Amino acid sequence: MKASFNINNSVSELELNPNETLLNALRNNGFTEVKCGCNEGECGACLVLLKDKPVNSCQVLAMSVQNKKIKTVKGIGTLHNPNLIQKIFASTGADQCGFCSPGMVVAAYSLLKENSSPSNEEIVEALDGNLCRCTGYVKIIEAVKRSAIILQENKVEAE
Repeated sequence: MKASFNINNSVSELELNPNETLLNALRNNGFTEVKCGCNEGECGACLVLLKDKPVNSCQVLAMSVQNKKIKTVKGIGTLHNPNLIQKIFASTGADQCGFCSPGMVVAAYSLLKENSSPSNEEIVEALDGNLCRCTGYVKIIEAVKRSAIILQENKVEAE
């Protein structure tokens, strides 16, 4: 069946099964920036913003969010037009293999939209649920801190 979704500020017609997760519906329709990690809501690789709140898309039935605003990491920034957070993730080495990066960027973006000056503890809490097997989180936390500082210095939001 086909259904309409608001993804990255654009209406998209997705082909899906009625009981399909948002993760599978997105990936099966070309939104491969949403990564499939554990399918259990434990790793954060499939993190998207649903009504501006981070959710593991593997834990949401697609049909339950048909008329709600969904944002993937490409709605934050793209390869050719990256968001500041994505640029800083790249420049600090926070995205070594890149598999967890989309979920980490979504989590960082959500945090910095809500809190422009997070403490270390707030950053760690916001990233909790996003697993990384490469960096040990030090560079990821550094990237979020640096993003916050630059956003504050420029007096801009995380957009």
